[in-house]
Amino acid sequence: MSSELATRLTELDLRLPDVSPPRGAYVPAVRSGSLVYVAGQVPMANGELVATGKVGGDVTPEEAYGLSRRCALAALAAAVSVAGRDAVAGVVKVVGYVASADGFTGQPGVVDGASDLFLAVFGEAGRHARSAVGVAELPLGAPVEIEVVFETSG
Repeated sequence: MSSELATRLTELDLRLPDVSPPRGAYVPAVRSGSLVYVAGQVPMANGELVATGKVGGDVTPEEAYGLSRRCALAALAAAVSVAGRDAVAGVVKVVGYVASADGFTGQPGVVDGASDLFLAVFGEAGRHARSAVGVAELPLGAPVEIEVVFETSG
């Protein structure tokens, strides 16, 4: 992680989590050229899912916003793990999946948790293209899953 990125995370009182091992036949992140593609991240702590349920039902939109931030930090940790400590320079694309209760249409507000975190960490380099998608179910019963493409500097 670059000293600039490390400094910014410290200023924001954020710490990158350990990269969660995959629960399937994939890797957490892959670097291709100047891009790092991060597999979908669900809200984990110490290898365990921290929340289950559907947003707009068991999980409030405010809780899901925080879970989206947690997923974004996990995605950043995965990117750093493959790109090296000085390479992650910004965010290109975010796709957020929100397990949604019937009638819930606030997916963009939930995925704003990830987007807002990236803007706080990277400034203008954190601006990105984005999709926010409501789904019936997510792996392990997670309420939110965030997938990210990062830009690297070298």
